[in-house]
Amino acid sequence: MESHFDSHVEQDNEDEFQKSLKEMISSLLKGNSWGLPDHLYHYQGFWLTPTFLQGVMLAQQQFEAQPTDIILCSAPRTGTAWLKSLIFATITRTLYDDSTTPLLFKTPHDVVPFMELDHAHFSANRHPLLATHAPYSFLPTSIINSGCKIIYICRDPKDTFVSMYHISFELFCEGISWYGPYWDHVLRYWKASLEHPNKFMFLKYEKMNEDTVLYLKKLAEFMGCPFSSEEQQKRMPEKIVKMCSFKNISNLEVNKSGKHREGQGNLEIENKIYFRKGKVGDWKNDLTPEMSTQLDQITQQKLSGSGLSFN
Repeated sequence: MESHFDSHVEQDNEDEFQKSLKEMISSLLKGNSWGLPDHLYHYQGFWLTPTFLQGVMLAQQQFEAQPTDIILCSAPRTGTAWLKSLIFATITRTLYDDSTTPLLFKTPHDVVPFMELDHAHFSANRHPLLATHAPYSFLPTSIINSGCKIIYICRDPKDTFVSMYHISFELFCEGISWYGPYWDHVLRYWKASLEHPNKFMFLKYEKMNEDTVLYLKKLAEFMGCPFSSEEQQKRMPEKIVKMCSFKNISNLEVNKSGKHREGQGNLEIENKIYFRKGKVGDWKNDLTPEMSTQLDQITQQKLSGSGLSFN
């Protein structure tokens, strides 16, 4: 049993660790904030806000992954909320239906917590479904070593950028974006998925959008909870896809008017910001031909020889 003294020492150690973290962050190269309240800081090849960088580094120290965990990984604005809702609905399909699911009154980011922001509040009997925007090289070693399942989703860089369009094009091209460079974020997970195909499922937003039911079945199989023939006869996959469709989720009152992390300072954000349009190829309405060509050239250069493309 932990004594009061042990608890006090542990708190002192944590305070000291956080103090040294803040000192380290203040010494890093600082970049444009993209209109966010906090600046971006460059650490080990990627750009993060201080809050997320501190959260990732604390998670590296403290988070203990379990073999039964399923970790949803993504760069921001690549379909994270949609993927969270699809997978949560699939995993909990024996507990809830489309009239009782928590997705009706909670945003997907509330039902599937972010490791780097919420790990300190996890209980011993926490839900095995978690998410992170952390680059692959930033994942806690317990995730890599535990044998847990990792699902990664990426998206055409042009649509990813347009989803953040209120922010600078040149900065995005230079790699200075939240958890960027975007191409490096995608490539490291891609290479890890090739090295460990039984542990990783690598998804493309565009392909999932073309045939969501097919990919949901593949996801359920990968996660170890495949749809039974009876469930398929009852069109359970189709029902989940319909319930979690962009149109349906974005029109729920909680996602139109609620706030995520309300009262948590710079982390507070209106839920509706997570749901822009969700359309494949919507970049054509916003990017000039020159901008499109520039992004395509960067993408071709970055992905050259990797076997990955966004076509």
